[in-house]
Amino acid sequence: MGTRRLTAQARRCSGAGASIPANSLGGRPFLLLGSQADHIPGKDHTWDGNWPNMSGWKRWLTMAHTDHTSFTDLSILQKEAGMSGPGNLSPQRSLEITRTYIGAFFDLHLKGKKQPLLSGPSPANPEIAFHNP
Repeated sequence: MGTRRLTAQARRCSGAGASIPANSLGGRPFLLLGSQADHIPGKDHTWDGNWPNMSGWKRWLTMAHTDHTSFTDLSILQKEAGMSGPGNLSPQRSLEITRTYIGAFFDLHLKGKKQPLLSGPSPANPEIAFHNP
């Protein structure tokens, strides 16, 4: 996790993996983006435990009305097969939001382009909640 080959890291709707030792990211930016059903503070112990050890720029975002597959193209296949969860965002909307926030994150940290979208909630994306436990 602390390899110097990575300039910025984003994790979508999964555990952050192994524990992140304090300061092991060397201040590099980290974005957590997950479903509100599974990844709010206090519900995902991996994210809760790793959050304080991310010493650089960081954001913890959750998306309402999504599940684990909503952040991948698998959500499109599930909908076509009649397997998408009731009340979930459409696959097109959840993927649009995912691509927007992941793109903004990498544009900010790899290209140096300002991204107001990452500063706080946006009326254009009311499904996204910002957390700072």
